[in-house]
Amino acid sequence: MVKLDKIYTRGGDGGETSLGDGSRVPKHSQRVGAQGDIDETNATIGLARRFSSPDDALADTDAILARIQNDLFDLGADVTRPGDDYSDGCLRIQPGQVARLESEIDRVNANLEPLKSFVLRGGTDLSAALHFACTVCRRAERGLAALGADEPMNPLGLKYLNRLSDLLFVMARAANDDGRSDVLWRPGENT
Repeated sequence: MVKLDKIYTRGGDGGETSLGDGSRVPKHSQRVGAQGDIDETNATIGLARRFSSPDDALADTDAILARIQNDLFDLGADVTRPGDDYSDGCLRIQPGQVARLESEIDRVNANLEPLKSFVLRGGTDLSAALHFACTVCRRAERGLAALGADEPMNPLGLKYLNRLSDLLFVMARAANDDGRSDVLWRPGENT
């Protein structure tokens, strides 16, 4: 378990920070940037949870989002340790976490109205917050992909973020009366 007695250490005052393996890197490194994007995704999901209730189309919205927030801390721990082997004994995203997201996507999507156009990000408060979390998650995915192009990393982390953005999208649609109240794009309407 993590125990933090002191919040500031002054260790980063020179523009560097420590990774999980003890190595020091600049705070502007891709790895630290990816961690920040993951943390921001986690914060937007925390914000979305403020709009969830047991009366939502998905009664377990809050429970799903709480599990995801915990998984995102696992992903942050994964990214802070260079390496691409998810079975190396370090805390890493695992195949079961990706599979759980796929199962949740299938369950939520089964109740949605079929899409007839692209969806504009909005609708209910919960839907708008989930759409926002989805876009932030996609940025985190791009950051992790860039990191993976240059340094070794667990490929399941990228898969996790890819599935998570899909899950957040379908959950946003579920929060819009199972897609019946989606705000749809109407191409060329304002030309």
